[in-house]
Amino acid sequence: MLTRMSEPADLDPEDRKIVTLARSARARNAVPEGAAVRDETGRTYVAGTVALKSLRLSALQTAVAMAVASGAKSLEAAAVVSEAPAVPSADLAAVHDLGGPATPVLLAGPDGAVRSTVTAG
Repeated sequence: MLTRMSEPADLDPEDRKIVTLARSARARNAVPEGAAVRDETGRTYVAGTVALKSLRLSALQTAVAMAVASGAKSLEAAAVVSEAPAVPSADLAAVHDLGGPATPVLLAGPDGAVRSTVTAG
């Protein structure tokens, strides 16, 4: 399901926080994407794109893996900051695996403006 969001003011403060964290990760690490996820307890996990010869993970896949490795049982929300026009299906699948099909995934541009929200399912 795709929902367009027109104004950042439409965002819950906790969702705004994960967009800001994702944006910071992208800028700080000079990577194509930054991502952040929030687990069922409110903890956040922030990551950038991983591009090694032996391992390639999107920022969102990395953030989900960090949450799992830290003991998260579910996700409340996820955010990706990227120039891409859409969230790749492999990223949505990773969020779905941990958070379920109703987990919202926010897609924001490099300026932090949320362009769309999709559910992981």
